[in-house]
Amino acid sequence: MMTASLNNDPEILACTPRGIDPAHFNQNCLLPYGLTIDDIYQAMNDFVEFLGFINRQLSVKQLPRLEKFLMPANFSSVVSEFMNITIPKYCTSLVKNQYHNGHPDLIPQGRFPNNAVQYSTEGIEIKASRHAAGWQGHNPEAVWLMVFFFDSNTANDQNAQIQSKPFVFKGVYAARLEKDDWNFSGRSESSRRTITASVNLNGLRKMRANWVYQDSFQESGKG
Repeated sequence: MMTASLNNDPEILACTPRGIDPAHFNQNCLLPYGLTIDDIYQAMNDFVEFLGFINRQLSVKQLPRLEKFLMPANFSSVVSEFMNITIPKYCTSLVKNQYHNGHPDLIPQGRFPNNAVQYSTEGIEIKASRHAAGWQGHNPEAVWLMVFFFDSNTANDQNAQIQSKPFVFKGVYAARLEKDDWNFSGRSESSRRTITASVNLNGLRKMRANWVYQDSFQESGKG
């Protein structure tokens, strides 16, 4: 009876992320630099397996799942950095930018000395977000942008009494954006807020028109 109870525990069940269904990829999407939807599928699947393994080990130690352990922005960074490292495993025409904080995250293999560049418009910037819109960067950039849209619990959910739920990739969107596809937000001299730029409605339309993956369980009409 105790085993059955544990198997039905929502927190235990939430340790296993929702799997990636190959049928939910857009076979007609446009991807640059030799990248394929199979490369993206493999990278996403690797992350799902990684997170499930980590969360099950944390559960054994009676510790919170990784998405509840880290602050929301830090967990999003884990998702995007995992993609930066994993996509080049499957797409050998791309490589992680070896320049510290270089832009963009992924660049064409062999295009730059030591596969490192401080700034270029060639490559793909990778972001991960719990939000369906309003994706941010530090500056308006003319570059390919790929966003991994996901849903999960956060470190703030306990206080908000939000139920346990497994991590799920809800969508992947990609497009070549131009500088006018961003809205730039400056700051006053007294403000300590980080300067950011956000993908505007025109940029969002480009991204959604070239959707790469959409989970069939995602709620429609949000964001």
